[in-house]
Amino acid sequence: MASGQSQAADDWNPPAHLAQPLNEVWNHVESTYGNLYGFRNYGWDQVMANRGSVNYCVRWESDAPVSAALRDRIHAALKKQFGKWMSAMVVNGKGHNAWPYTNVPVNIVGWAVKNRSTLQWSDNSVDIYAGVLDGGGSPQCAPDCGRFFHQDGDYSTCPGGAARHYDQSLWLTKGFQGGAGGDWGQRMGQEYFTGALNQENIHIYLHEVGHTFGLDDFYDWSPTGQCCFLMKAGSATQITEFDTWMLRDFWRHLKSRYGL
Repeated sequence: MASGQSQAADDWNPPAHLAQPLNEVWNHVESTYGNLYGFRNYGWDQVMANRGSVNYCVRWESDAPVSAALRDRIHAALKKQFGKWMSAMVVNGKGHNAWPYTNVPVNIVGWAVKNRSTLQWSDNSVDIYAGVLDGGGSPQCAPDCGRFFHQDGDYSTCPGGAARHYDQSLWLTKGFQGGAGGDWGQRMGQEYFTGALNQENIHIYLHEVGHTFGLDDFYDWSPTGQCCFLMKAGSATQITEFDTWMLRDFWRHLKSRYGL
């Protein structure tokens, strides 16, 4: 065990000026998260369960029509933006601190919509769930296929089986302000996301994915010397060095659950 512990220590080398604020953040997480080490559905758990990929459902809570071209642009943006967080775990072509994956493919397996006619394509590239609504009346992909509902990994009741399950939902709601994020996915305005498809950084989405991987908000405090970073909403529009090291620090504290 000693060699494994020393190896882990050797792999933790944040810039000196970030050591104190990173410790402050982790102490805050440990003191405020109710089930920090018991919770088993962080983005980390999802990627590891899939052996290096993640599956998405797009929840289109809007009556705006979606062409095949718009669908494909949304898919491309989703893959690119999610990949920005995953690339933060790669250093010189290797996974940081025993992270096993240098690339984490994003598979969009389904779209959920109230009315099938809103989706203006006829190919079968994704599963379409029309009229499957949650308790609040919002369209969702089949719960039988959702990891949020089946954290034991049993997708035997999912029509497409495990290959067509979804780990997260990109939930795009017409008129929605701001964002929300967690183990279930990310929610934001439909107009915001489609209007940001050409942006290098879709920052509300990026912020919410940070929550999916366990990162906290910073509404009421700032770590020493850190004014502006993505997880402090409104202070940055891209993943900063500090965000990168917070992500790596979360992995550092969780990786032992995978024997790493």
